[in-house]
Amino acid sequence: MSNILELNNLNKTYGSKKALHDITLDIAPGRIVGLLGSNGSGKSTLMKLVAGLLHPSSGDIRVTGKPVGLETKSLVSFMPDWPLTENWMKVRDAIAYYRDFYADFNEVKAREMLEFMKLEEGVRVRHLSKGMNERLQLTLALSRKARLYLLDEPIGGVDPVARGKILDAIVKFYDEDSSLIISTHLVTDIERIFDEVIFIREGEMVMREEVETLRLKYGKSVDEMFKEVYAE
Repeated sequence: MSNILELNNLNKTYGSKKALHDITLDIAPGRIVGLLGSNGSGKSTLMKLVAGLLHPSSGDIRVTGKPVGLETKSLVSFMPDWPLTENWMKVRDAIAYYRDFYADFNEVKAREMLEFMKLEEGVRVRHLSKGMNERLQLTLALSRKARLYLLDEPIGGVDPVARGKILDAIVKFYDEDSSLIISTHLVTDIERIFDEVIFIREGEMVMREEVETLRLKYGKSVDEMFKEVYAE
């Protein structure tokens, strides 16, 4: 089966600053991948490039073999690190907005996720806690029928209970024919769901490894390796 995502010699610069430098990787179907790095390492830039929100300075990005552009918009579901909903909306309004905006939005799955997340449809977005808002954003992103899901810091700043619920939902509702990339710098709670991890530092990929190989080869957890890589 062909790769879901392929990046070849990907570069992104802002003036003289290199945000990403010569990133080459591919991701097969059915993978949950951790994109790991400290703040400012280039994780969000990479995700925005794959989602088509930014244009690379050089290099090639393909989703299911297609160059990133209009044709790949329906293949990629991106959950950015800021809410896409408006404060005046109720949860049901957010669901309706996504249903109307995305032809591939699965309203039945969304409502199943709302129930699992214990989110009430009549609550206004402005009254949701940060953790509950993260649950809503995740529901919206995962309820699209995409081939590649990009979740940018989905557990950033939420309490451990909310993190656990979000991770459980990812595992339960993730479509195994697709692939999922999760960017984070909070590794301890989330490493249990990763198949493989990619470490990015100052815009460069410094390590890519299967989680199981990491444990066998280096005798370290993902969190231990993360601390080692970013302590240098």
